Amino acid sequence: MEVARVTSKGQITIPRDIRAKMNIKRGDKIVFLEDNGKYFLQNSALISIKALENIQNIMKGDAEKAGFNNPDDVVNYIKSIRKEKQK
Repeated sequence: MEVARVTSKGQITIPRDIRAKMNIKRGDKIVFLEDNGKYFLQNSALISIKALENIQNIMKGDAEKAGFNNPDDVVNYIKSIRKEKQK
């Protein structure tokens, strides 16, 4: 268990071992999460990565269903949309 003192400005220093385990670096943003009266903190960068992974899993196979089989297909589709908007 680690303990941190709250300053008069409401600030705390996250102990070094915890920063290392959570991969928290200078300038990172921390998210505070609440679950039934218990509070947790998490490196916001990890939440973004997990959200992206979740979206990727949900959308897995949708690109192929839409006819996108490689990056060139996506580029060509975007170019065609841009041409349509210019008309």
